[in-house]
Amino acid sequence: MPEANPVERWEARLEEAGELTPEIVERITRLHGDRGATAIEAVAEGRVKVYRDFTVVVGYEDEYVVEGRGCTCKDSEYNLDPDDPTDLCWHALAVAIARRIGRVDYHDMWYSDVREFL
Repeated sequence: MPEANPVERWEARLEEAGELTPEIVERITRLHGDRGATAIEAVAEGRVKVYRDFTVVVGYEDEYVVEGRGCTCKDSEYNLDPDDPTDLCWHALAVAIARRIGRVDYHDMWYSDVREFL
């Protein structure tokens, strides 16, 4: 069986712990640098929102749709290596973190409907 990549390892530890421990924060920031730190900050600020149709992260200038490990942000589009499983934007990292520690903001509505009013 192939060895888990570093992202899968911290995700598994986070899921098991159910909270951001200093050791897990260190792993995330060591692997992902500023993107990891920004993701942790976004989770702490409650900026990961789950709608019926999409998961959205509220960024500094816009809201970004995250599906799996993909994101609609420019960083994801232009700067990241799609073949590197550790190369993730901070929005995708925030979703991964928030889901594992139960820190998502659930909205029982369609984001596509909400987006029309933004």
